[in-house]
Amino acid sequence: MVTRIAHLLEKHGALEFGDFVLASGARSSYYLNIKRVVTQPGALREIADVITRGYTFDMVAGVAVGGVPLAVAVSLASGKPFAIIRSQEKSHGKSGRIIGDVRGKKVLLVEDVTTSGGSALFGIQVLRDEGATVDTVVTVVDRESGAAALLRENGVSLDALVRASEIVAGKTRTATVKTTGSDT
Repeated sequence: MVTRIAHLLEKHGALEFGDFVLASGARSSYYLNIKRVVTQPGALREIADVITRGYTFDMVAGVAVGGVPLAVAVSLASGKPFAIIRSQEKSHGKSGRIIGDVRGKKVLLVEDVTTSGGSALFGIQVLRDEGATVDTVVTVVDRESGAAALLRENGVSLDALVRASEIVAGKTRTATVKTTGSDT
């Protein structure tokens, strides 16, 4: 499984080297552009199939923007409903932080990349506030920068399909090189 997902990341050029500012505010010499992979139907389907086969859940959810295509794909692969967690509460129309009814459901939260775990923890808190049970987050890639510890402190396990060290090792300058960038 891990080898196949790592191969998909490499095939679609997800690993870039340069000087990047991550969503967590940390600087990094590499960037994992998972959106480049999940915008490819075959790759997205394969990731969703791996997640669907490995977990038991009533519903899947993703934090906008990175987790949404994963949640939709896992929903389609599993036949189970999905929810979208808004990064900000909507103030017009039907306000709220979640699209979808999560109350009383065991929800699997999916993420494209985890670094510090802040986005995942935000999603967990929103889901729990709305009455969901969340005990697992699945991420395509964990950058191994504190997310697992933060989530564990909050009673949630983090499962990574791939760890950054597994795909960065040996790729020091063979990947796409960029001079600057930001993770938005």
